[in-house]
Amino acid sequence: MALSMYQASVPVFVKTLGNLSAILDKAASFAAAKKVDESVLLGLRLAPDMFSLARQVQQATVHAKGAAARLAGLEPPAIDSAGESIAQYKACIDQVIDFLNTLKPEQIDGSEGRDVTLKVGPNSVAFKGQTYLLHFALPNFFFHVTTAYGILRHGGVEVGKKDYIGQV
Repeated sequence: MALSMYQASVPVFVKTLGNLSAILDKAASFAAAKKVDESVLLGLRLAPDMFSLARQVQQATVHAKGAAARLAGLEPPAIDSAGESIAQYKACIDQVIDFLNTLKPEQIDGSEGRDVTLKVGPNSVAFKGQTYLLHFALPNFFFHVTTAYGILRHGGVEVGKKDYIGQV
């Protein structure tokens, strides 16, 4: 049986966002144990020209909800992805997971050829659904989740590959 567009998107986003949320739990525990203000962790970045942890988490949620919505032929829902605490970012992740769980396979399956247009700055970029998912949405999503993981690992939070991959 071939892998469907739904199988390649929604369950992947849900599982990985859940793993990211669990990683953020470890970050909150680390901050409390080390008496580090959460804003310090949220402001960490791997390089001066890269997004902070907070922005990496935001972007992961934006790519997950946006990709799934666009593949389903919907407008991405307005979910506030800004925050000042780890709990607020976890709440955003929960809201995105809740949205993703409303989507049914029949809304996304068959979207391989669906036209998807993204506004990137002043420009628009056009994709077919399959190309959008496999060559833009998933790579961007995983980039931001991986970078969030790397920031926390570099910042001293005890997370490992098992936390990133989660339960298999």
